[in-house]
Amino acid sequence: MPSTLSMPRIVDVVQTLRAGLTADNAKNAVVFYIVLSHARQAWRHVWARGLLTTFGEIYTWAAKGVLQVVLRLPSMRKRVATELGAVRAQIQRELVPSGPEVVQHLRLPVESQSLEWILDEMAKMDAQGPSHTDFRQGRLSGAVYHGGDDMEKILVAAFQRYCVSNPLHPDVFPAVRKMEAEVVAMCLRMYNNPTGAGATTSGGTESIIMSVKTHRDWARAVKGITEPEIVVPASAHAAFDKAAAYLKIKLHTIPVNPETRQVDLKRVRRAINSNTIMIVGSAINFPDGCQDDIVALGKLAKKYSVGMHVDCCLGSFIMPFLEKAGFPVEPFDFRVEGVTAISCDTHKYGFAPKGSSVIMYRSAELRQHQYYVNPSWTGGLYASPGFSGSRSGALIAGAWAAMHYMGEEGYLASCHDIVGAAKTIERRIKTEIPELHILGKPPASVVAFGSRNAEVNALEVGDRMSKKGWHLNALQNPPAVHIACTRLTVAVVDAFIDDLKQAVKEAKGAELGKGTMVAIYGLGTSSAIGPQMVGAVASAFLDALYQA
Repeated sequence: MPSTLSMPRIVDVVQTLRAGLTADNAKNAVVFYIVLSHARQAWRHVWARGLLTTFGEIYTWAAKGVLQVVLRLPSMRKRVATELGAVRAQIQRELVPSGPEVVQHLRLPVESQSLEWILDEMAKMDAQGPSHTDFRQGRLSGAVYHGGDDMEKILVAAFQRYCVSNPLHPDVFPAVRKMEAEVVAMCLRMYNNPTGAGATTSGGTESIIMSVKTHRDWARAVKGITEPEIVVPASAHAAFDKAAAYLKIKLHTIPVNPETRQVDLKRVRRAINSNTIMIVGSAINFPDGCQDDIVALGKLAKKYSVGMHVDCCLGSFIMPFLEKAGFPVEPFDFRVEGVTAISCDTHKYGFAPKGSSVIMYRSAELRQHQYYVNPSWTGGLYASPGFSGSRSGALIAGAWAAMHYMGEEGYLASCHDIVGAAKTIERRIKTEIPELHILGKPPASVVAFGSRNAEVNALEVGDRMSKKGWHLNALQNPPAVHIACTRLTVAVVDAFIDDLKQAVKEAKGAELGKGTMVAIYGLGTSSAIGPQMVGAVASAFLDALYQA
């Protein structure tokens, strides 16, 4: 029987089949790659977080979805809008002065105002402000790191001399360039890395974001990582979360030991994978003032060839002087192998003006990845070390002047007094207030306390301390309160303990009030969308800051 297909026709059929198979294979390969990629990401997520945490995240996600649907109902939407409106109004009442005596300046004056008028108007605004806390009385946790009246004169003199200077133009302001380099050099030696490199920034948050950006770009250039991840303790500063959000980096938050308050090293190790660009430790952390095991974290960083950032923003000019001041301290600086970057705030215990920090790197090669350089911009060659273009040379001059005014002896004495005050507070809480307990073993200037049982709510204690004129920091997970001691705290330690005892007595067995700490952090744990509601309140607060 003769074939119904000629040879040319058979060839065409074969080629058609081959083309079809090739297309199908390509489609299958793409689908397989996508599935495999997502499966690998899911596996890494579960492996890093653990099954229980992952299931908890899934439950929260599902519950949040259900509640979001409920909140779309007209009646619920109206109720939530009414409640948030009341909160916004309350925030504005507390932050924005009002009344017939308040003069608003919403437009440029037609004529120039004199220095006397300006100073007088500033004095009026100070008197009209809603604040009930005079920072000079020392009833304040951190916030203002006052170096004394003599230091104020030093800073004002530096500001006056360099108030219009701009480090973006080192040829115009060579002295500012020199001072900036010297501030960085002094900090590097303070943290035992005289051959390293660094840069000044506008504060601890920018220092941390710059470090994350630097390690991201380093990992991309050296290791080819295009889907970067970082591993941070739950106690690390929120600036790392902020950096991850800004820079599109996956962040793994690792729980801390409830007793030591140090990050769980086993969980850190599990979270490290081929996409990890850096891990993080604090010396000291903001929430409870405790220090992570920097040596162990450094070993992990070295073993897996990832970056290791030590956040010393709060430890700043305290941690390097602890040993000489007679206090025990675990290794934390560049002498620890594996540490690649350290952030240090000169505007905290260095007593420099606000808006001053330093990010330090183990090597100048690593710092190269922090820079932004645009050689082809039509405006000319553009290069900057960090986020800012133009910067204030006055802040740099202020930091340089403060560091020279204090010197090693001054910082050593400051460390001795401040940490001594913190140790006294810690000891007296332990021995005189049995209803409270200290979180971890804080080595430096911060003391955090929580409640031993349900009889006393730590946040209620914090709210009652607020009524007594103290401005303390509320914590969550677990609920607690902390005080960051400064030079101003040294003189009011006895008053703090006396008021704290009274606040505990008042809070014991009492029905929870409506103070800020209880209200905000109670809302945050009320439901799956509690954090979102707290976020809405926080946004209302930020809006109020710009309400004239």
